[in-house]
Amino acid sequence: MTAKEFYGTDWKTMDQARNQVLQAVRAGQRRPRRPGAVLYTTSRIKSPESACRKLRQRGLPATAQAALTRIRDAVGVRVICAFQDDVYQMAQYLEERPEFAVLQTKDYISRPKENGYRSYHMIVSYPVETFSGTKTIRVEIQIRTLAMNFWSTIEHSLQYKYKQHMPDHIREKLSRVADAIIVLDNEMSTVRSEIMDAQNSCQIQTNLVKDILNNIQNLYTIANKRELVKIQDEFYRIYETKDLEQLRRFHSDLDNITEGYHVQAFE
Repeated sequence: MTAKEFYGTDWKTMDQARNQVLQAVRAGQRRPRRPGAVLYTTSRIKSPESACRKLRQRGLPATAQAALTRIRDAVGVRVICAFQDDVYQMAQYLEERPEFAVLQTKDYISRPKENGYRSYHMIVSYPVETFSGTKTIRVEIQIRTLAMNFWSTIEHSLQYKYKQHMPDHIREKLSRVADAIIVLDNEMSTVRSEIMDAQNSCQIQTNLVKDILNNIQNLYTIANKRELVKIQDEFYRIYETKDLEQLRRFHSDLDNITEGYHVQAFE
């Protein structure tokens, strides 16, 4: 039986809710200064076999209606980010979207599961208009880094292979790998922060140099030529040092000198 056959007329509303979440993620990608936050997304509507198995495990009737009302992940969206900071920023963005009602959040990143699983989970509801009225569909959103997703994929495949009876030595290795992934994610976040700091410093330096050169150009018409030569020599000396703080101080001093000449010219 296909998912469309199992869920019947509800399949279309489930698919619409899934697409709405995906659209929200794409909209988050278009926010200013957030390029590359999401690497890719996946989504699914729970298969009849998986839904019925979960319902039976809970002692519930294996019906489409029970799948929609008694389990929370009949519709699922997974968002894969490059960095851990992006996970939290995307989660906050989705939580603030007015079209979603956030029913539950679980932060398995700051508080990993016992087996080492890490991810950020959200359960949201989305109202879909149908011919018979408004239908509220719940969607589970999982947001994680690429490294977290790699670990989760391997762990899930091993659980399937060993039919939930994974040997202790394999479980211990997975736990050690999970710890290593925490270190990896943290180190990669540090690397990105250092790169961004360097880029910001470079932009600040570019702007300071541009202002300084403009001020020197303006001084040509009003300043003492001997003093102007000294100003230029001092600028070249500081510029060669690549010292941003010295450049800031020189910029401030030059502003004061320029202002003083303007005042004298006015008088």
